[in-house]
Amino acid sequence: MATALDRHIALIGFMGAGKTTLGMQLADRLGRPFFDLDREIERSARRSIPELFRREGEAAFRIAEAEETLMKLKFGRPAVLALGGGAIETQRIRDSLREHALTVLVEVEVDEAWERVQETARPLAKDREQFRALYEKRRGLYDEAADVRARDADDVVLAALGIRIERGVRPEGGALIADPKALELHPLQLGETHTVQEKTLDEAQRLWTELGISRDGTIVGYGGGTTTDLAGFVAATYMRGVPWTAVPTTLVGQVDAAIGGKTAVDLRQGKNLAGTFHYPEAVLIDPGLLSTLPEEERRAGMAEVVKTGLLAGRELWDLPEEQMIRACAAYKAEVCLADPYERDRRAILNLGHTFAHALEAASLYTVRHGDAVALGLLAALRLSGLSTEVVETVLDPRLVPVNREDAWTALQRDKKVRDGRVRLVLLEEPGKPVWGVERPEAEVRAALDALIAK
Repeated sequence: MATALDRHIALIGFMGAGKTTLGMQLADRLGRPFFDLDREIERSARRSIPELFRREGEAAFRIAEAEETLMKLKFGRPAVLALGGGAIETQRIRDSLREHALTVLVEVEVDEAWERVQETARPLAKDREQFRALYEKRRGLYDEAADVRARDADDVVLAALGIRIERGVRPEGGALIADPKALELHPLQLGETHTVQEKTLDEAQRLWTELGISRDGTIVGYGGGTTTDLAGFVAATYMRGVPWTAVPTTLVGQVDAAIGGKTAVDLRQGKNLAGTFHYPEAVLIDPGLLSTLPEEERRAGMAEVVKTGLLAGRELWDLPEEQMIRACAAYKAEVCLADPYERDRRAILNLGHTFAHALEAASLYTVRHGDAVALGLLAALRLSGLSTEVVETVLDPRLVPVNREDAWTALQRDKKVRDGRVRLVLLEEPGKPVWGVERPEAEVRAALDALIAK
């Protein structure tokens, strides 16, 4: 199934399913145009749909509906479309949906739909038994047209990036690139298997040489962020690009690292300095894989959870684990869909990371990423003038013994520095991030120094 990265999201379903309400929510969250096809038809015809039915009949309405829907599906910029309940009865619309959209069935039970629409002016909602018969008639067409099913906006956002959260879910593919420990704890077999320890150009070159799949084969990355970063990088470059699937086995991977299409390898000069965007066709998240996760790895993942909660303005860290993973994954997917290649708002996902990367580099990468992110969040909150209580309570970060000058030098080499000026992600308040913020050098350096052990 293709993602909606550069395609429309088309909502289909029976009348009363809530497609318009859901569509407006999605368009707002993703920064996309929204088209309610019934309203577009009324605008073009300069009369209401009940009036169109009375004056010209259903057959004429379906012709107008097809013309308007097909035109919107060919609209260049990815948008969110809410189709009329009967649009899928037209074969040309079903064909165009397959070509231009991720088609999402918004599910509703027939009795619930009737309760919602029985007192409206909808021309096909006058008689309960006829309404039920129409529902049954269209069910098969909805099933045929739908790529995915959804009940809420998070369902759609996750599906739009191919993210599936399910215990026991397993990938299909021709070549497995795996962390050996993950493979030992949770065995998985594909056509060929390659284990990796680090994400370096040497490892990438070895994999390019060893891979036996053709250009239509699929690579599966199975492990933590290091493994999925490398697998995605190899997939992006092997034979000029092959599809891949991410199967993250750590909390960091499931809530953050495996989502968003960033792939990279480390160079001697620093982390992630050679890479590209290559979105996976699917991200398969099995919360059950976390049952064997060491405590230090879980703590590293919780740093990304707290970061996401601060950005979203929600206490995601207090949710039950599977709900927490789903909420974090949906938030990151939403940000990435709105800014797929980090040209604007996606920069907010770096909250705390400018400081974290500096501490990691100064320690020669002996400080764990999650521990560094926890400290970086302290610095970001302090510079934002906000309480650090949640970071101190949930993550309990400890100062790190690194050289101050090395950390400051590393911070000045951060990818977000422009013209020698450090640009930060801060918060006006939880849920209201701002990016590209410049602060006096002395303030930034003091915030960094406060993270370093005496």
